[in-house]
Amino acid sequence: MLWLASLLVTLLTANTNLVPTLILLGSFLVPVTFVAWSFEHWRDEHVTTELVVSAFVAGGVLGVLGASLLESYLLHPSPLLFVGVGLIEEAVKLAALIYLTRRLPRRHVKDGIVLGAAVGFGFAAFESAGYAFNALLTVRGLSLHALVESEVIRGLLAPVGHGLWTAILGGFLFRASRGGAFRYSTGLLVAYLWVSLLHALWDSMNGIAVAVTFLLTGTPWQYKLLEYGYMPQPTEEQVHLFTVLSISGLALVSALGISTLVLTWRGARE
Repeated sequence: MLWLASLLVTLLTANTNLVPTLILLGSFLVPVTFVAWSFEHWRDEHVTTELVVSAFVAGGVLGVLGASLLESYLLHPSPLLFVGVGLIEEAVKLAALIYLTRRLPRRHVKDGIVLGAAVGFGFAAFESAGYAFNALLTVRGLSLHALVESEVIRGLLAPVGHGLWTAILGGFLFRASRGGAFRYSTGLLVAYLWVSLLHALWDSMNGIAVAVTFLLTGTPWQYKLLEYGYMPQPTEEQVHLFTVLSISGLALVSALGISTLVLTWRGARE
C-alpha cells in the first residue's frame, strides 16, 4: 500500500523528489517482507533479530560489491558469460554468509536456510534498486513507466531468485559445519554448482528462447540476414513461441530450485 501510494502521488504531482522513495520501496518490498516473516516466526537463541538484519543488509551489500568487482575484472562477453555470473554471484553470497555467521556456536540446517535466504534477499533488494534506477534513465529522459515495470517484474520473481538459491546454499553450508567451524563437503560443492547452474539458466533464458525459436521456426531469409550481421524481424508466430519458451523456461528453473529447497528442508535432522 505504501508503494502504491508513493506511485500515485508521484504521478499526480510529478515530484521527482519522490522517485528515490519509489525505487527503495519497490526494490525492498518483497525482500523486507521475508525479513519481517523471519522476525515473527524464526527466532531462537542463536538466530536473533540482529543477525537476520545483518545478513540482509551487510550480506546483501557485501555480495553486490564483491560481485561487481569480480565480474568487472574476470568476465568478458562470451557464450559462457552467464555461467561466470552465476558462479561469481553465488560464491560471493556464500562468502558473505560464512563471514556473518562465523561466530554462531551451533548451526542448524534450517537456520542456514533462513539466514541464507536473508543474504540472498538483501542482494536482490540492492540489485533491484540499481536495475530500477537504470530503467528510470532512458535516452528520452526519465521513464516512470519503465521504473515501475522493472520493480513489479523483479518483485514478483524475487522469491524464486537470489533468496531461493542462497537459502539452498545456507542449508548445505550449515549441514556440513553443524558442530563448529565451517567445513568443506562434497554436498556443499554440488549444491554450489547446482544453484550456479540454475542462476546461469535463469539469466540466459531469453537468449536460449531466441535460439530455440529460430532453430524451430527460422526461415531462409532470416538466416541470410543473420549471416550478413543483421537482426531479422520476428514473425508473429515466433513472438508467441519465444514468449512461451521463455516463460516455460523460467518456470522450470523455479520449480527445480523450489524442489531442491523443499528436499533440503525436509532432509534437515535438526
